[in-house]
Amino acid sequence: MNKIISIEAEDSMISELTQLAKQSSTIDPTLFSKHKVKRGLRDVDGTGVLVGLTEIGEVHSYIIDENEMVPVPGRLIYRGIEINDLVNGFMQEQRFGFEETCYLLLFGNLPNQTELDAFNQLLSEYQRLPQDFARDMILKAPSKDIMNGLSRSVLALYSFDDKADDTSLENVLRQCLRLIAYFPALAVYGYQALSHYHGDNSLYIHSPKPNLSIAENILHMLRPDSAYTKLEATLLDLALVLHAEHGGGNNSSFVTHVVTSSGTDTYAVMAAALGSLKGPKHGGANIKVVQMFEDMKQVVKDWTDDEEITQYLTKLLNKEAFDKAGLVYGIGHAVYSISDPRAIIFKQYVSQLAQEKGLEAEFKLYDKVEQLAPEVIGQVRKMYKGVSANVDFYSGFVYRMLGIPPELYTPIFAIARIVGWSAHRLEELINSHKIIRPAYKSVAKRRDYTPMAER
Repeated sequence: MNKIISIEAEDSMISELTQLAKQSSTIDPTLFSKHKVKRGLRDVDGTGVLVGLTEIGEVHSYIIDENEMVPVPGRLIYRGIEINDLVNGFMQEQRFGFEETCYLLLFGNLPNQTELDAFNQLLSEYQRLPQDFARDMILKAPSKDIMNGLSRSVLALYSFDDKADDTSLENVLRQCLRLIAYFPALAVYGYQALSHYHGDNSLYIHSPKPNLSIAENILHMLRPDSAYTKLEATLLDLALVLHAEHGGGNNSSFVTHVVTSSGTDTYAVMAAALGSLKGPKHGGANIKVVQMFEDMKQVVKDWTDDEEITQYLTKLLNKEAFDKAGLVYGIGHAVYSISDPRAIIFKQYVSQLAQEKGLEAEFKLYDKVEQLAPEVIGQVRKMYKGVSANVDFYSGFVYRMLGIPPELYTPIFAIARIVGWSAHRLEELINSHKIIRPAYKSVAKRRDYTPMAER
């Protein structure tokens, strides 16, 4: 038992065990239909299985007409308020909107100026990390993945909370507000540590400034000179607003409900949600969009030629281009079909930033792909519902124009979405007193135990 296994022997053994695991874990796909399993908690027509109720966010993408599902332009609603109206409100007044969006999602109503000022003051006081936390928990053990670093930091904060296991509403709210305020520094410092220790770049640790918005503080802490334009901060603030919430059924928010229902602490819940968001099928999609366009720009010689772009998109779908996954990243969504309202809003302002950065030609390429991709997909694939550009289609482009490194794309998403997670954690604590436990049917055949000598 004490013999050392060689690397070659270990690899061979793991390979053999992997095959055994695959054989023992593969279920006949016809059984899912036979037992009417809602795979992915979705019905055959693509609608989600109803597993809960929420007043926080609503995603509206179809209507039922004469018992048939009819797709409609997508709508995203925060606490009963259309996202378009919310964005237009603070944009027209030339204000940052993420903080008031936080207030709306957590407390159900838009704040007046006095309430918003008091809320901003509280977040400002919470945003400084515990003493020596950045040095001891982030800089001394830099993670090569910022999302994993975020999860570790969140779990480490448990040790700095004297009432970490207190799940009273008041204490959970305090914890959530602190985490909302902490997340920008946790993410940016995690990147700075990665850049310095794994990239041999200079180390910059700027303390957050209490007079800045969350979007401004992200740019201030990220950039060596802390400089940014009003338009840059405005676009990042808009990105945070659009990513803050997406109903209770999205993967990470559902995880928040599931883990909260077990009665565990806030730090464990948020770490689980971060693990969900990290997945490329959820929060990591915008990186793939940027990478796909980088490949496209090398292959497509004339960015204005519809035919050449169409040929590239066809190759993508036929698994002949980019990562050969057969996907046009940023096009299509699990819920939206005709349109994603977040992408429409984003696009209105992305062109302004592209003009400021001298990237109008690239923006026009994005615009052409958005127009051509649904038609190409319809020709190559059998579709049960329409497809359109989703929010990831433009968010990665925005982040690249802002000089935000790809390693921070998904953490930026997390900085926004922890607001929604916090609201859903509070909602679960208040309204549900049962652990979430759906059924899984065993389809394994019964068999007798075999003694060792007879195996």
